[in-house]
Amino acid sequence: YGFMHRAFLVGFLIAVMAPLIGTFLVHRQLALIGDALAHTAFAGVAVGLFVNAVLGTGISPYLTAVIVAMIAALAIELISEVTDAYNDVSMAIVLSTGFALGAVLISLNAGGLAVGINQFIFGNLATVSRSNAIILMGLFLIVVLVVGVTYKQLLYVTFDEIAARAAGLNVPWYNRVMTMLTAMVVVGAMQIMGVILVAAMLVVPVAGATQLARSFREALLGSVILAELAVLVGITLSFQYEATAGGTIVLVAVALYIGAVLLGKIQDSRAPADNKHLTAEEQP
Repeated sequence: YGFMHRAFLVGFLIAVMAPLIGTFLVHRQLALIGDALAHTAFAGVAVGLFVNAVLGTGISPYLTAVIVAMIAALAIELISEVTDAYNDVSMAIVLSTGFALGAVLISLNAGGLAVGINQFIFGNLATVSRSNAIILMGLFLIVVLVVGVTYKQLLYVTFDEIAARAAGLNVPWYNRVMTMLTAMVVVGAMQIMGVILVAAMLVVPVAGATQLARSFREALLGSVILAELAVLVGITLSFQYEATAGGTIVLVAVALYIGAVLLGKIQDSRAPADNKHLTAEEQP
């Protein structure tokens, strides 16, 4: 089936993108930013569907979701910088605003909007169209390229923001880059994960890999491997048993996380005490 080919392609790309960004977020204690941006991406989808229903345009809801999510990502950073509020405050404000906007547009029910939004909330393998796959491939290239170019700077800011400022790095700018990349990943993963579960791909594989890794780079590589396993097994099981793809993928990812925790405990019991903690051996 063509839609399954696209689903596996999208899943493969997401399983690289999400841990690539999620590893930085988890170690910066910003794991919940995925939820905030997922809810604003939901508002972006609602905007796209609403505009299509009212004006009869053919704009892709995923494209409007990318735009709205990136605006929300900038809003999170700007609120924190202007008001000196903690990141969780700005995330809560943006999350509630985005979800409220989406709820209002859905309540208007223009042209059956409430029905069309369900596939974006829960995810659906059959809705992964060719155009959506092309959009995701573009997002994938942007995310991988930007992380590759700014890897050392992002690593420095992640582990020692104060030292990064002292070294002359533009920390606010790199923070904005990270949130905008997160927005791209969230919108891409929303195709098969749905808004409700999209944040799991940013966190669960990273949390599992961290249990076994001895460095940031190992955690990054391990999280990609776990994410690929979760996505490929989850999509296969969801097709075989006609289950929701997003939920199946997350359950597989959680099972892998539990396995990683148990294996990590076994390793810790056999390893010296000074080898038990993740280090940033590549930090400049």
